[in-house]
Amino acid sequence: MTIKRNVSLAPYTTLKLGGHAKYFTCASSEKELREAFDFAHSQNIPVFVLGDGSNVLISDNGFQGLVIQVKICGINFEDITRESVSIVASAGDSWDALVDACVTKGLYGIENLSGIPGTVGATPVQNVGAYGVEVSDVVKWVEVFNPKTNSLEKLSNKLCQFVYRGSIFKKEEGKHFVIVRVCYILSRQKKLHTGYKDLEHYFKDNDTEPTLKAVREAVLAIRSKKFPDLSSVGTAGSFFKNPIVDEREMQRLRALFPDLPLFNMQDGTCKVSLAWLLDNVGKWKGVRRTNVGVFENQPLVLVHYGNGNSSELKKLSDEIAKDIKEKTGLTIIPEVTHVGIF
Repeated sequence: MTIKRNVSLAPYTTLKLGGHAKYFTCASSEKELREAFDFAHSQNIPVFVLGDGSNVLISDNGFQGLVIQVKICGINFEDITRESVSIVASAGDSWDALVDACVTKGLYGIENLSGIPGTVGATPVQNVGAYGVEVSDVVKWVEVFNPKTNSLEKLSNKLCQFVYRGSIFKKEEGKHFVIVRVCYILSRQKKLHTGYKDLEHYFKDNDTEPTLKAVREAVLAIRSKKFPDLSSVGTAGSFFKNPIVDEREMQRLRALFPDLPLFNMQDGTCKVSLAWLLDNVGKWKGVRRTNVGVFENQPLVLVHYGNGNSSELKKLSDEIAKDIKEKTGLTIIPEVTHVGIF
């Protein structure tokens, strides 16, 4: 294991923003992960665990501790029954490469999550979801390294406390866990989720029969229009979460904005289309503030055009949140993790 000093973190994030890490290392094994935490403990410094940096905004002041980029890789497919397959994937593996491999093998369950940047290890943290599917639908267990006990532990789906864009790994009692592996259970039986509006329109407009491969291709095509090209601009994908409201708040919003798309959740709450509010009420789509702005095709997405800094993007996100609060009464929360002191 090699510990580097004063490493710029911007190249390690998809936003291409952020200051320097006091210390930086890559952990390609459980042994190196333990060694990294031993080093941090010896220096009495905090630790931040980084994947592919696709969902973080790092302060211009950087991180005054040790940043560990988890590079543990390896995927194992194992038949459980004639219909179901267990896939154990390591935290450092590419998420979309895993989705592609599963689709190629004819396994159903995560095809709607195609094109999401980042690593396997990040998927349970956010409980990533798209086009009517959440990763918690197929997670069996998550194996974590617990630095408090210096041991590996397995958390069942229930113990992961999955909620909309959240889990135990985002709560105080679980923030210290480092995800090492994730077990997913997928099916060989045809069961497609094409009820999401964008997918319905895609197959209708293209007069195409939904198949496993076709759903992946459809999702990739839809995402290519909604999200900017990472090779040309910096982005962390959807910057804000869609607000979740109760029945009373839903009725208030419906009275104010009759055309606002609202989606009923299983627990009786309702998910609000923040993209609609940002576009139709806030008029934020395509707004630019010098080096940063709101993507012209999807107002949930904030972008960095280059030569900017994290403070500029943070200022823009705060401005958007304040505007929405004033115009709708809703408090919107970032989906992107903020790292360091802003």
